[in-house]
Amino acid sequence: MGVRICILLIFVSTLTFAQKVKWASQVISVSSEYKDPLLGREYRALHALGRPSKYPKMSATPSAWQSMTADNPDGEYLLVGFDTTMAVKQIAIFENFGAGSISSVEGLDQNNKIYPIRTFFPGYNLSSSQVTTIRLPTKTSFKLKGLKISFNSLRVKGYSQVDAIGISDSDDPIESSLKLTTDANAFLARENLGNVINSKFNEICPVVSPDGQKLYFTRWKHPDNLGANKNQDIWVSNWQPDRTWSKPTLYPAPLNNEENNAVCGISPNGKTLLLNNVYGKDGTMEKGVSFSFLLRTGEWSFPKALKIVNFKNKSEYSEYTLAPDGKVLLMTTESKDTYGGKDIYVSFLNADDTWSEPKNVGPVVNTGESESTPFIAPDGVTMYFSSSGHVGYGNNDIFLSRRLDDTWQNWSAPENLGPIVNTPQWDGYFSVSAKGDFAYFSSTENSMGAEDIFRIKIPEKAKPLTLVQMTGQVINQKTKEAMSARIVIKAKGNPSDTLSIDYDPYSGDYSFMWPAKKAFTIQVKKAGYFSKLENFDYSTSTNFLAINRNFFLQTVEKNKAYIFANVSFDQGKADLKPGFEAEADKVVALLAENAQYKLLLEGHTDNQGDWNDNLKLSIERVENVKNYLISKGVEANRIQTKGWGGSKPLANNLLEDTRKSNRRVEFTLIAIE
Repeated sequence: MGVRICILLIFVSTLTFAQKVKWASQVISVSSEYKDPLLGREYRALHALGRPSKYPKMSATPSAWQSMTADNPDGEYLLVGFDTTMAVKQIAIFENFGAGSISSVEGLDQNNKIYPIRTFFPGYNLSSSQVTTIRLPTKTSFKLKGLKISFNSLRVKGYSQVDAIGISDSDDPIESSLKLTTDANAFLARENLGNVINSKFNEICPVVSPDGQKLYFTRWKHPDNLGANKNQDIWVSNWQPDRTWSKPTLYPAPLNNEENNAVCGISPNGKTLLLNNVYGKDGTMEKGVSFSFLLRTGEWSFPKALKIVNFKNKSEYSEYTLAPDGKVLLMTTESKDTYGGKDIYVSFLNADDTWSEPKNVGPVVNTGESESTPFIAPDGVTMYFSSSGHVGYGNNDIFLSRRLDDTWQNWSAPENLGPIVNTPQWDGYFSVSAKGDFAYFSSTENSMGAEDIFRIKIPEKAKPLTLVQMTGQVINQKTKEAMSARIVIKAKGNPSDTLSIDYDPYSGDYSFMWPAKKAFTIQVKKAGYFSKLENFDYSTSTNFLAINRNFFLQTVEKNKAYIFANVSFDQGKADLKPGFEAEADKVVALLAENAQYKLLLEGHTDNQGDWNDNLKLSIERVENVKNYLISKGVEANRIQTKGWGGSKPLANNLLEDTRKSNRRVEFTLIAIE
């Protein structure tokens, strides 16, 4: 009988260091991986990368690497790399199923030199699923770049799986970095919404409107549902002044019919609903997603299908969520390139009103098991979703991940939302309002019947970004009546971060959400009117802000002289003083939006000094303004200039306080003949 473990070494350190755990991030080479034409990418070697998916409840999973054959006499191997090279003291291999087949572990340095680290003899496993740990007395003499794990497949009958591979420069157990909190105070106690909302039937899919005033949800098999089979129908409840939810009402046709109906999302202004399925005029339903719009009559339009290019879904179910700008759609589908089960995909609105071919959001979020019920918070950055493929408390937990860039394919490592939200059962459908105070979700744990709707007060770590909600109207300054206009919101320092609204007063106030931490500009423009351009900065705000802001636009009249506001001059000087750009840029925008006009610039001075010198000075002032406008793209042939010296004062020249207003430049719009 051979020795079962090659060496057992114990090392005690008198110093405590912060543990640095790195997970395998690249498959360099693999002997084989399990493939099935009926599956996606389940069981592939890529599932050995990143954090484990099943710890501590380790079991067979498609979110782990599995070789193509169960018992290969030639053996198998897996060679993985890490995104950071470092000397290590500890290696942890998460053998999710069929543990006991590892024969050796070797290290790869930066020069691709192989170093033996540990040999394993038959019978080292204590169970069929375990964390197999190598602890070294001192750090490796080389910086480890990769690990090669070799397997003797005949040692353990049947398939073996590896879920994750971690390395550390510390003695602290690597698995301790994965411990889930058991502190019930991590979240305040969850609250069942009670028998006003919940019943002995299923209440699922809660979606709270961005302003927090409406709660949409789905009831299944409720006796008041439409149709003989009482399939899923949409219900809505209103938030009342006494801070309770009203008795819900059943939505009428066409949003509800005899098939399964559900609200997936709501636009920031509450006037567009995203609905599951495609509605046929004959009452039938197909896989897909639709929009319904609030009409001026107060009714909802017949749902209009979103045309998603090359949309395919092998699963019977799919969920959808719409980003607050209305231009990005997240969905769950199952296809041949999914990592396993349903994955989360992203699609973008095209110029022709179709939606781009869905792209997988990547393996940080998606696993070899199913992801479902994604919800993009009103900040457009924070995503809540449920999954059975990340470390959790039950068979399906709710997680949080934040978008890292504008590709929508780079996400932060998912964070489990904790033991009050997540239970040993199935948990999902997590939804928050723009205020970020409460979250709503579905659960069977301690429910009144089947699935119920619960809410919790969200702790800081799980909140979406603090938001500003701005609402209001665009108003004709002369008539005081609301009018249509285009509103463009841009992040300062990042002009590509833009939101555009075509405001229609017949649809009510404009409304949009914006992260408070990002300073922004708002430009309001309409042909025949002076544009408004204003700056906003709420970066110091830590709580949700609701701001009502009206914009007044002034009519542009031809052959009428206007003074450049904030364009002033020192006595005897023609230099433009700092701060003139904003007003000058409004004229640039005005000319861009009104190609039928050209510009007359007229310069003026006060009466101090020689008359001829003042005439020359007025021309120089006009030329400086003209040159700036040209530098911003205005064609030189659209600008005429004239200097008047001090011959046309606006105010008394006796005092400096009034005399300085005579040092000015005026502009007049003239029709192009």
